[in-house]
Amino acid sequence: MASWNSIPLEITYEAFGWIAFISWSISFYPQVILNFRRKSVVGLNFDFVVLNLTKHSSYLIYNASLYFSPAIQEQYYQKYGYGEMIPVAANDVAFSIHAVLLTAFTLFQIVIYERGNQKVSKISIGILSMVWLIAAVCFFVALPSHSWLWLISVFNSIQVFMTLIKYIPQAIMNFMRKSTDGFSIGNILLDFCGGLMNYAQMAVQSIDQNSWVNFYGNIGKTMISLVSVFFDLLFMCQHYILYPVKKTGSAKLGKEHLEPAEPLIAPSDDTLQSDNV
Repeated sequence: MASWNSIPLEITYEAFGWIAFISWSISFYPQVILNFRRKSVVGLNFDFVVLNLTKHSSYLIYNASLYFSPAIQEQYYQKYGYGEMIPVAANDVAFSIHAVLLTAFTLFQIVIYERGNQKVSKISIGILSMVWLIAAVCFFVALPSHSWLWLISVFNSIQVFMTLIKYIPQAIMNFMRKSTDGFSIGNILLDFCGGLMNYAQMAVQSIDQNSWVNFYGNIGKTMISLVSVFFDLLFMCQHYILYPVKKTGSAKLGKEHLEPAEPLIAPSDDTLQSDNV
């Protein structure tokens, strides 16, 4: 098992990781607080919540398994070398647990609060069914040979896939509307900070170990950072450059003109409901 060569780099690694954890974690709360105050989830896209729960659940399975399981760590060392460090930190596990709990609580709010005529789309139900069916098949494939590292890599790929599909519809919607009204830029700025810190954390580890194995040894963490940063930059470009909010006009906007603050999945007539945040 590898150890740190530089104490300052180790401290920097931990600092970057916890900054990412704080940034990403805080971004969950505005929606939860808004739902509680309104006693309503009208305007919150249900597809986003259920797909996000699968994403974070898959990421938790990967992070917790690789961080806590000696058997899986041994398989990692056999594949990438005993001189390499495990590319999952304590903050990764903490973030995943927090994300699952907050997303599950948001789903609970959907059950108990006013939700109008909104419902989870058939497209999302189909995606979830396909994803969990694949995960179940992979489990039984891995079971005879105990290929646990390969199995958790499947879950890592699932969370990357979910990250990809949750951003695209919002970017398209902003383009079609030529506006970002109703879409929370604060959440994007926090997400951007978390993505940069997550990527910087991996870079610090690579510099200390004089090896870049951890970037492809934990391809999910690498991809989630790159995908998040890419779409966050796109959203910031849309918000500040392409479709800047006009203060005189935005102050007059009513609820009927605003879209939900979260990224939308497979938007339809009944999911594009308004919410003035």
